[in-house]
Amino acid sequence: MTRHAPLAALCFAAATALASPAYAQNDGASSEKRTRFILGPQLSPSWPGSKDLSVGPYIDVSRERAGTEFTFEAADESFGGPLIQTGDFAFGPSLGFIGKRTAADIGADLPKVGFSFEVGGFAQVNLTPALRVRVEGRKAVSGHKGWTGEVSADYVARQGDDWLFSIGPRVTLGDAKYKNAYFGVTPAAAATSGLATYDVDGGIQSVGVTAGYHRMLGRDWGIAVYGRYDRLVGDAADSPITRQLGSRSQPSVGVALSYTFGGGR
Repeated sequence: MTRHAPLAALCFAAATALASPAYAQNDGASSEKRTRFILGPQLSPSWPGSKDLSVGPYIDVSRERAGTEFTFEAADESFGGPLIQTGDFAFGPSLGFIGKRTAADIGADLPKVGFSFEVGGFAQVNLTPALRVRVEGRKAVSGHKGWTGEVSADYVARQGDDWLFSIGPRVTLGDAKYKNAYFGVTPAAAATSGLATYDVDGGIQSVGVTAGYHRMLGRDWGIAVYGRYDRLVGDAADSPITRQLGSRSQPSVGVALSYTFGGGR
C-alpha cells in the first residue's frame, strides 16, 4: 500500500490501526463489516533517487459495511483511512516510511539519512464514480525531517468487488529540507565525496503514473498487482547524486494475495 516501507510489522500495525473509516453520518445501514487483507512483496526504490530496488511488504487492510463495495484505494497510497467521509469527500491521517540511506549504501561519503517516519494527512474527492483526485502531505519526525507530499488522480473501472482496474498520474513534491537530504551536496559533503556542491529548492520532485488491478479468484481469495513509474525532474534530476550515483527512473511493482472474510459476503 505504500512505497519505501521496509519494516513489515510496523507497517502492518499502522495499516490495521487506521483501516476502519469513520463516517460523518449514520444512515442506519447494517453495522456488520467485511474485512479484506492484502499481503505480498513489492520492489521499490531504496530511497528517493536510488538506482537500487529494495524488497518490502505490499500491505492493505480494508473494512466495509456488509452489502457494499470496498472503497477504492490505490496500491501506492500512504497508510491511513478517512476520519471524516461525507458524500464524495474524505479526509484523514496518513503515514509514510522511507528506509535509511548510509554512505555505504549509496557508494560515496555523504551524510546518513536515517529511517524517516512521516506523519500527515490527506484529502480526496470523487469527481465522478470513476474519477478520484487525492492530495496528501506528510512531515517526517525522523530521518529527513522535511515535508513531502503527492497529488494524484485515478480512473477506476470495476465490476463490484469481482475485479477493479485503476490508472492515473502522480506528482511528488518536497520542501527544501526533504530534497536536500537526498539530492543536495553541502560544501563539507563535497569535500569528502568528490561531488560538486549542490543546493536544492523545494517543489516538484517527480512525475509518474500508477496502474493497479485486483481480481477475486473465488469466494474468499483474490490477487492484487500494481506497477508505478516515476521520473525525477528539475533539480532532483540534475543533482550530481542522481546523475553519478542514482537514477532518474524510479519504478515500483508489487503482487499480493487478498483474503476477504466477515459480513456474509
